[in-house]
Amino acid sequence: MGAPCLLGPLPACGRFGVPAGEGAVGLGDSIQPARKNQHVSNVSVQLEMRSLWEEFNSLGTEMIVTKAGRRMFPTFQVKLSGLDPLADYVLLMDFMPLDDKRYRYAFHSSSWLVAGRADPAAPGRVHFHPDSPAKGGQWMRQIVSFDKLKLTNNLLDDNGHIILNSMHRYQPRFHVVYVDPRRDSERFAHENFKSFTFAETQFMAVTAYQNHRITQLKIASNPFAKGFRDCEPDDWPGASGPLLGTLARTQGTGPSSQLKDMQKGLPGQRRVRGQLPATLLREATQLQNPSLVPLTGARGFQDSSAMRRPLPPELGAPLYKPLSYHSMYVGAKPRVAPYPLPASLHPFNVYSASPPALNYGQQ
Repeated sequence: MGAPCLLGPLPACGRFGVPAGEGAVGLGDSIQPARKNQHVSNVSVQLEMRSLWEEFNSLGTEMIVTKAGRRMFPTFQVKLSGLDPLADYVLLMDFMPLDDKRYRYAFHSSSWLVAGRADPAAPGRVHFHPDSPAKGGQWMRQIVSFDKLKLTNNLLDDNGHIILNSMHRYQPRFHVVYVDPRRDSERFAHENFKSFTFAETQFMAVTAYQNHRITQLKIASNPFAKGFRDCEPDDWPGASGPLLGTLARTQGTGPSSQLKDMQKGLPGQRRVRGQLPATLLREATQLQNPSLVPLTGARGFQDSSAMRRPLPPELGAPLYKPLSYHSMYVGAKPRVAPYPLPASLHPFNVYSASPPALNYGQQ
């Protein structure tokens, strides 16, 4: 039942690997004339998301490999038919090199060039679908997805990931293995499996995307790459409402113009869905035009958070002090006067037009 033993090492499996046609014909039939077990002879496989694979293939598909392992996108997904509903099957994948060359990407021509001989072959591994083994009826009821498969360039990987060499081309292969219940099933190992490949799934293993068009296509088509997409205000949820629409149109303007635009279209006291309620508009108006009340007279700097009391009306219109560093910066502490004030000096109003001059020579 062990698929690596049935399929043999990667070089031995290579004689079965021929690109399948449009109908995804089994590969072993054309190379190996030996008859296949009736449980796998009629199996056919259809590649899912074929149009997306073809779009990537037209640009030159690239797959990221990392030390920790990276999942493939597009994900390899197939639809099976022709299985025995009551028989047990094991589904697995492996990856075979397309040639014995190493490549490099030429940015000036946006193409891959041969850079020399291939690196020593990485340890050949296979990836079992986590639901294996299962009945043929279960496999045919659903789309089989190898979304847990990960690619790595770590030769010492002990997580079971597929080990590939960066800057090398690979062809994924899909295998359907019949679980033979006979005692001497090893004698019929070459009859109990069928392999499939799809030319549009070929890819170049890289540690970073080289072709910027591949990067753009992956961001646009991968649902897990939403964070890299540009977000327009019109794409916001509920952007058709008056509030978000107004904020988007008045971006970069002052708060007063935004408030006036938000107040437009409000029919009296009636509240329209998506618009600000009357209480919120009133509070916003108060924040926009606060009632400035002068502080009472005191020496030194006055804390802006202190209680504000109006001056007596007989003092006339007050002159407000300009904002100071200590009133704007919360963490600053007011400093004392450099010289002590004379004890005979009466407190004066800091808001008066002409404060009394201090004669320090009388100290």
